[in-house]
Amino acid sequence: MFKEFFSIALRNIRRRGIRSILTLLGIFIGIAAVVSLISMGQGLQEAITGQFSSLGTDKLIIQNAGTGFGPPGSTSITKLTEHDLKIIESVNGVEEAIPRYLRMLTFEYDKNTAYSYGTTVPDNQKQIDLITSTFNFGYESGRFIKAGERGKVVLGHDFTSEKYGKDLVAGKTVKINGESFEVVGVMNPASTFELNSVILMNEEDFRRIVKIGDEIDFVVVQVSSSSDIEKVAADIKTKLRKDRNEKEGEEDFSVQTPSSALESVNTILNIVNLIIVGIAAISLLVGAIGIANTMYTSVLERTREIGVMKSIGAKNSDVLMIFLIESGLLGLVGGIIGVIIGLSMSFGISTIANSAFGSEILKINFSLPLVLGAIGFSFFMGIISGVLPALQASKLEPVEALRK
Repeated sequence: MFKEFFSIALRNIRRRGIRSILTLLGIFIGIAAVVSLISMGQGLQEAITGQFSSLGTDKLIIQNAGTGFGPPGSTSITKLTEHDLKIIESVNGVEEAIPRYLRMLTFEYDKNTAYSYGTTVPDNQKQIDLITSTFNFGYESGRFIKAGERGKVVLGHDFTSEKYGKDLVAGKTVKINGESFEVVGVMNPASTFELNSVILMNEEDFRRIVKIGDEIDFVVVQVSSSSDIEKVAADIKTKLRKDRNEKEGEEDFSVQTPSSALESVNTILNIVNLIIVGIAAISLLVGAIGIANTMYTSVLERTREIGVMKSIGAKNSDVLMIFLIESGLLGLVGGIIGVIIGLSMSFGISTIANSAFGSEILKINFSLPLVLGAIGFSFFMGIISGVLPALQASKLEPVEALRK
């Protein structure tokens, strides 16, 4: 019996032709929007959380509390100093505390001038090994800076683009803030904006060309045990507050753990995803209204046909089932087409974005739960949209229907 109902429903959808296609259009646009936006939202979330998670589960970042946008140290209220560094090093559980600097630099090569940010490489080889192991650097050409090396720089992969000159490899000479430096390494493409456009140089060289005094932009702390990271973070806050005579909650510095960073980012991204889903849901609502409208029109057009079916023995439940199958099919087909279009759009945008930035910044992973959920939801919306028209059709009296 179900096979016959399905056959009748499919024939009716085909018979309506253009109207069925236009109805499907509203559904698959909504589903395509949902799938593509959620896929890209998940890809963006993975990209951003990947940048934070590169810090590691046993490392902390202490930095100035800023008053605006910009690199650490450019808009801070109270700067970290060597005195603060010694306090941090004195906390139990701190294995290594590495002062870091982050400033905008002028870059010149082959008559091209640009601005990019630079950061420092410490003189201590143990600290250098800690940094390289944390970020897992790979090199397109050359190597990393060794402890104590002066006049050397390592560049991110973006510096090999046409903007700077494709022949920029290890061994070339560039100018940073007007001074000449030898490029000893160019890094492989990374999944983060920062590493792709960074300039790395010895700490003493950096402090000289930027003219940094007794100040530190941020401190990377390696703790002895990742299980103690929250306690170490709390102890650092307590000691720095006491030294600065500050009350809890009014600190002019921040101690960031990997978990707190990820929690903040995920909260923001979850809100963004909710907004995206809400916008896409409007498209689905429009599609559902389109199905309901089509089914109501179908009931009016097929009144005599319904009367004939009932006069030869069709039950109310049979008519109801035929119309529900029709509306469900419209939702199902629209959902499948929408998923295909949505995934194609997200993968296409990802490819364009990655090509533009020269790295795998936005990764789109095939999500089976998302695909099945979108198709199932579309099918469900189709059935729900057809319930009232189907009930109307099933309640028609045979005699009255035949008169129309």
